[in-house]
Amino acid sequence: MPRYPECWETCGDCGSGDVVVQEVLVAPGETIRADDNLITLETGKVALDIPSPLAGRIVEIRVSEGDALAEGQVIATLDTGD
Repeated sequence: MPRYPECWETCGDCGSGDVVVQEVLVAPGETIRADDNLITLETGKVALDIPSPLAGRIVEIRVSEGDALAEGQVIATLDTGD
């Protein structure tokens, strides 16, 4: 899970309440490109797509829809072929 945007706490109410996984957009075995969206988060005020920082094959998804998510939490494991 990447860092929340700098404005998360200061721009209003979008950072208030629990941050939960609204939707998981990928599955194990799927090949993705860098910047493909992995999950959609919801705070009650906004929905935010979280992209992959790297390209590769999804090995494991570590979150489910409805899970509360913390900054820095692992979303998925990815085989980059390196």
